[in-house]
Amino acid sequence: MENRLRRKLAMFALLFGMGAGAQAQSLAITIELPRLNVAEYHNPYVAVWLEDESRTATQIAVWYDVAMRNNEGEKWLKDLRQWWRRGGRVLDVPVDGITSATYGPGEHAVQVAIAESDLAELAPGKYRLRIEAAREVGGRELVEIPLSWPLEKSNLPLSATGKKELGGIQVALLP
Repeated sequence: MENRLRRKLAMFALLFGMGAGAQAQSLAITIELPRLNVAEYHNPYVAVWLEDESRTATQIAVWYDVAMRNNEGEKWLKDLRQWWRRGGRVLDVPVDGITSATYGPGEHAVQVAIAESDLAELAPGKYRLRIEAAREVGGRELVEIPLSWPLEKSNLPLSATGKKELGGIQVALLP
């Protein structure tokens, strides 16, 4: 119950607390990384992208171990198998505004100003928001949320829930 309340409060803050200073619409995605009761826990690598019907990917976020010596963290990005096949292998990481360090358990927000990103170039149509997580000495999970682009507030928020490596995921549009 406490987790559900935290999630609702986080979404409320995301939807209403950040809109006052914003000039353009932003895509807001909240991703929950569940606390797992395992002997050896490593923060997961996570990739977030939009994929059109022809499977062309538009990158939104990639979380990996950016602090490893000699860029060793990049070596493990291929464990995000679907993301790797949909554009990860040609991405020259790190990418400003897309890549960041991994996160531990909890809810994490990704906000992308649509007009200032590759999202501005998307053609209207059907897409899938794909979120993939892979964890060392752990599992792998892919969650998809079908949506139509451009997003319309009347169809939002959208949500999905993972089974193990990913928890609740919410998609909203901020003013």
